Amino acid sequence: MLIRQTLSVSVCAAALLTGSTAVADLTAQDVWDDWQELMSIYGEDGLTFTEARNSGGVVQIDDLTMSMTDEEAEISVSAELGTLTFTEAGDGTVQITMSEGYPVSINDPDGNGVDLTVTQTGMQVIASGDPDDTNYAVAADRYGVVIDEIRSPEGDELIDMRLMLNDLTGDYTIKTGAMRDIAYSVTTGSMDMLADIRDAQSNGTFLISGKMNDLAVSATASIPLDFDATNPEMLFMDGMNGAANYTFSSADYIFDINDAGDAAKGSMSMGAGSFQGGISGDQLAYDTSITDLDVSIATPDVPFPVNFSVAEYGVGIAMPLSATEEPADVGFKIALIDVDVNDEIWMMGDPSGALSHDPVTLAIDLTGTAKLFFDLMDPDQQAAMNNADVPGELYSLNLNDLTLRAAGAEVKGTGAFTFDNTDLVSFDGLPRPEGEVTVNVNGANQLIDSLVAMGLLPEDQAMMGRMMMGMFARNVGDDQLSSTLSVNAEGHVVANGQRIK
Repeated sequence: MLIRQTLSVSVCAAALLTGSTAVADLTAQDVWDDWQELMSIYGEDGLTFTEARNSGGVVQIDDLTMSMTDEEAEISVSAELGTLTFTEAGDGTVQITMSEGYPVSINDPDGNGVDLTVTQTGMQVIASGDPDDTNYAVAADRYGVVIDEIRSPEGDELIDMRLMLNDLTGDYTIKTGAMRDIAYSVTTGSMDMLADIRDAQSNGTFLISGKMNDLAVSATASIPLDFDATNPEMLFMDGMNGAANYTFSSADYIFDINDAGDAAKGSMSMGAGSFQGGISGDQLAYDTSITDLDVSIATPDVPFPVNFSVAEYGVGIAMPLSATEEPADVGFKIALIDVDVNDEIWMMGDPSGALSHDPVTLAIDLTGTAKLFFDLMDPDQQAAMNNADVPGELYSLNLNDLTLRAAGAEVKGTGAFTFDNTDLVSFDGLPRPEGEVTVNVNGANQLIDSLVAMGLLPEDQAMMGRMMMGMFARNVGDDQLSSTLSVNAEGHVVANGQRIK
C-alpha cells in the first residue's frame, strides 16, 4: 500500500512537471490556478501554502505542501515542495521554477513509513496554451526518486534505493472539458536503478543495480471533474479511463542476495521491450513483450552456474469489465520462444543425452467473444457476482496458434468454435460448441522411445500411449501425426471422420 501511495505522489509530481508548446497567451496566475485545480483531486486540504504573491507577471508560492490521506487504508502522504515560482516570459508562455529536490513522507498509524526525496537536476518547465488547454514542456538533466528511510516497529531498514531518469525531455497536456483529459510523452537517454537494503534484524542483504536504455513512456487519462478522492473504488465507474505504453532498447542488471544463509548472485540482460495497455470501466487490455533475455545465477546450493535465455517472452490479455448487451472481444496469449538452459541443467535429468537439448518453445494465442453479467469495477455488484453460478457467457473461441516444441517433439494446433448458450444439455451443463480444431504432432514416437530408454516411461504405458495416438490421429509422414476434432450442430463429436459422441 505504501508503494501505491508513493506512485500516486510521483504521478502527481510528474503531472505538474511535463507538457508541449502551443501559441497562445497564458498568465502566471492561469498556470497556478491550473495546478490548484489539478491538485483538488486530493481533497480540499490537499494543497497548502503560507503565501501566494502576484506581482509584475510573477506568482510566487511559499512553503507549498501537497498532502492526502487514504482513510480506508489509514495512510497519509505529504510532499513539501517549498517555493514555487511562475514567471511570464512575455511571449504568452510561463516559466516554472522549483527546488532541485523536495521530501515526501508516507506513514500509517502502525508506525510504518517511508521517507523519500524527489530530485530534479537542471529542470526546465515551460507552460503554454490557454487556461482550458494548458501544455507543459519539460527537460531535465536528471529526474528521479531516492528512498531515504523505511521505518517499521520491528526496526528501520538500512537502505540505499534510487531510481533516476537521465537526459529527460517530455510533453504534458491538460485539457478541461466534460472531463479533465491528460496526455504525456517522455523520453530518456537511460534509467538507472539501485536498491541496496540491509535488514536490521536478520542482517540479511539485498542488492540490485541496473540500467535501462532509451526508455520512452507515453500515457493518456480522462479524469472526472468531480472525482472524489475519498471514494477511489468508484473512479472507473464515474468514467475515468487511461492508456499507457513504454518501450526501451536494452537493459542490464546485477543482483546479490543473502538472507539467513540463503544466497544468490548473478546478472540479467535483455534486448528491446515494450508494453501497451488500457483500462476503463468497460474493458481491460494489455500486451507486453521482452526479447533476448539472458539470466545467470550462482548459488552455494548448486555446484554450477544456472544460465538460461529466452529469445522472446510476451503476455497479452483483453477482456470486458462491464455488463455487455452484445458479446465483447476477449483474448489471451503467452509466448515463451526458444527457452534455452545450460547443459549442466539438462544433464541432471538426462545424463545420457537421450533427449534433444534444443531450445523449448510454448506459444498460445486465443481470441473470442463473451458476455459479462456484472460490472466488475462496481463494488455494489460484488455480492451478486460472488453468488452467481457463472459471471457471464462464452460465445466464440479461436485457437489462432498452439505451438509446443520440446525434447525433439513438436505440437501445432489451430481451430475455432462457437457456443450455443441456450443448449446446456448436450454437454452436461456447458454451452454446446460447434467447430473444429486440428492438431499436428511431429516426433512423438521418437520422444516415447527416448523416455523408455531412459527408464522414465514403462513399456506398457508407452504402448498404451501409441494406441491412443492411433485411435485419435492419422499418420501423415515419418513420425508425423495429424488429428482433427470437430463438433457439429447436433452436438456430435467427430475425430478424423469417426464419430466418438
